[in-house]
Amino acid sequence: MTARDTWTVDRLHHALPHSASRQQLLADVNLTPIDELPAILDRWAAAAETLQAAAHRIETARVTEKAYGRLSESVAAEDRTADVLRDAGPREQRGQGAA
Repeated sequence: MTARDTWTVDRLHHALPHSASRQQLLADVNLTPIDELPAILDRWAAAAETLQAAAHRIETARVTEKAYGRLSESVAAEDRTADVLRDAGPREQRGQGAA
């Protein structure tokens, strides 16, 4: 089973943490030629899975910071959002309005 088999565009949309990434997903889906969609969706699914895999670590860091006013030394505060979004798919401008 591939990542594409377990995701829907709606599930991907809800799995992304920022409105900009959700908007980019929808733009990619709407503006990508049909034969290129599987590859685009596979990249978005991989990005969503990476974010989900980090969810427990993120929540642990949030709870620790709230309880102690700082992150524990074992938790490296590293924002990888840009890396995940960069890997999600191409950001090239596609022509709009084409039929």
